[in-house]
Amino acid sequence: MDEVRAIRDAHPAKFGYDLQAIYADLKQSEAEHIAAGHPFIPASECPAPNTALQRYR
Repeated sequence: MDEVRAIRDAHPAKFGYDLQAIYADLKQSEAEHIAAGHPFIPASECPAPNTALQRYR
């Protein structure tokens, strides 16, 4: 579990936990993936979650 937490913390730590810098990096990464031809589905077009499965979260 500690390893997972360390990996999850690595990205924000790289930016000194500055939310604007983290967001900018994520948007840049998203733009690069789109430019490389990876599909992008806006959240407004994503299917609704299966509420029966949400009970187990």
